[in-house]
Amino acid sequence: MPAKDAKTEPAGFSSEELAAMKERAAELRAEGKKGAKKADGLQAVLDKIAEMAPEDRALAERVHVTVTAAAPDLAPKTWYGMPAYTNADGKVVVFFQDSGKFSYRYSTLGFQEAANLDDGDLWPVSYALQKWSPAVEKRVTELVKAAVS
Repeated sequence: MPAKDAKTEPAGFSSEELAAMKERAAELRAEGKKGAKKADGLQAVLDKIAEMAPEDRALAERVHVTVTAAAPDLAPKTWYGMPAYTNADGKVVVFFQDSGKFSYRYSTLGFQEAANLDDGDLWPVSYALQKWSPAVEKRVTELVKAAVS
């Protein structure tokens, strides 16, 4: 977690964290209205990516292309205001958090409980992502394929 700063609210959440929770609440309300359609989820993800700073946007676009190619059965949607990809049960498998979301020095590729990445008693579920390269693309592809296997 980043160090607390002057923007911390009395409840203990930063303004960025409060904004993310409000975005998630809006997402849940939207899903309650006949469920979010896959096309709507895709558009919401593309809209979120378009709002990002140029460096984050470039990474998010590559993550989106790679995830959708490696796991076409995952459905795109926003999750706490971030691009995410869900399985058939609607559970988030993988998400992308841009560095600007919480003022981190790196973007994050993260996996949730629905991802099949278990490896003994300890395994990574979050990866710092600063630059895209063929090696990064290969590793992301491997992780996503393992996550949905």
